Amino acid sequence: MGASLGWGRPCGVKWSIAGPWDGGVPVGCSRGAPQAPCGTGRGEAGQLSGKVGEERFVKEECEELTRPGAVPPVPPAASRRRGRAGAEPSRERRARPGGAAAPTAGAGTAWPGPSGCGPGLRAGGPCGSGGVWGCKGSGGCVGAPGPSSITPLLRVQNKLVERCERIQLQSAAIARHVDEVLPAKDQGSAASAARELVIQRLLLVGKACENEEQRLLERVHAEEERAHQSILTQQVHWTEALHKLGALRTYLVDMITNLDDQELTEVAEGILEPQESLKLNFNQTCVQSPLLHRLWACAVLCCSQEIHIDEKTLSPHLSLSEDKRTLTFSPKKAKVDSDCPERFDHWPNALATAPFHSGVCAWKVSVEQSCAYKLGVCYSSVPRKGSANEGRLGFNAASWVFSRYDKEFRFLHAGQPQPVELIKAPAEIGVLLDFAGGELLFYDPDSCAILFSHREAFLEPVYPVFAVAHQSISLLP
Repeated sequence: MGASLGWGRPCGVKWSIAGPWDGGVPVGCSRGAPQAPCGTGRGEAGQLSGKVGEERFVKEECEELTRPGAVPPVPPAASRRRGRAGAEPSRERRARPGGAAAPTAGAGTAWPGPSGCGPGLRAGGPCGSGGVWGCKGSGGCVGAPGPSSITPLLRVQNKLVERCERIQLQSAAIARHVDEVLPAKDQGSAASAARELVIQRLLLVGKACENEEQRLLERVHAEEERAHQSILTQQVHWTEALHKLGALRTYLVDMITNLDDQELTEVAEGILEPQESLKLNFNQTCVQSPLLHRLWACAVLCCSQEIHIDEKTLSPHLSLSEDKRTLTFSPKKAKVDSDCPERFDHWPNALATAPFHSGVCAWKVSVEQSCAYKLGVCYSSVPRKGSANEGRLGFNAASWVFSRYDKEFRFLHAGQPQPVELIKAPAEIGVLLDFAGGELLFYDPDSCAILFSHREAFLEPVYPVFAVAHQSISLLP
């Protein structure tokens, strides 16, 4: 590297490897060193020792060292002294290419500017006599490092300094985060508060359930007592009526010849025929409770069944996703096997793969993207062929559905619509089927509101049924 710089060997400078640059770049000189003729070098080291090369070098050096924000290079010798207090570097002498040896930098090396370049850049004590490079008037600085060596080093040093500053700032931010932010984020108190909130709310719900249970049980007991007393009253009444009728019959047998027909008629009209009375029946409405209904629906939906749509029943207007959960409507009919007896060939309907025939069942459907859909249950005998109204869900006696068309919500069965008033359209709808209890319920999981409830004594297994005439609906897991 020293040979490529093309410097002449400075006057009285002994080349050494201890300078801040490799390749034998001189960093200083020894006071009183023997002076050799200036500008003499060996091999390629003397190529720029002429006046033209020296003047060009001085000009470039002045521009580099006097530019705004210029930072003087720190000699590695000084860096090593900071890294190892009191330790002097010792490196083996190496010969420069061309026969010259690199000068040795002693302590207190100075970095002044060349003659005529303004104030020198000092990094230590004086270098040699006067602490300047070997300048020869307008002839330039002999032995001064050239721009091709200073500029890359300054860039590297500046980058290292900037990198160190960034690391220091990052370290300070991390330390502040560890010392201040993380302790403030201690989640123990927040978790305790959340835990207490959950316990309080569950206790409140439990207390409300206990009160509701007590109230309903009292109503059931009162209704049972009322029905029992009504039955006892009826028994006493009709027992007395039987005794009266028996006495009247005996009397009539004994006195039939002595009484006229008018008197017999008046006696018989005093006893009426027994009739069915609702008071003798247990009133099922005594167990109706909105709170219990909502809690029951919410609990059932938490354990909803996983159901899938039967592709064989799919209308040509519908397409089914790979997971068999999403139905998408298309105005154009797809090419399918219309002769399949299980397929709906006209109306955009589809059935689930398996029916329900006992117990309590529930499933949830996302309807947020659709403005026209139907959800519910049906018998397997529901009509599937043709464009007549009987093939529409809710327009026959074999289907029970909750329907939306634009902003109109209805419950449909046997062609008898029942309007459902809603403030806003639900994004999800839960369908609950109590097969044994004979109840079909539609529920909004987001608002915990019962949209509609219908009682029906189902006589055969029922299938979950779906219809969509706008965009898509999806079964939720």
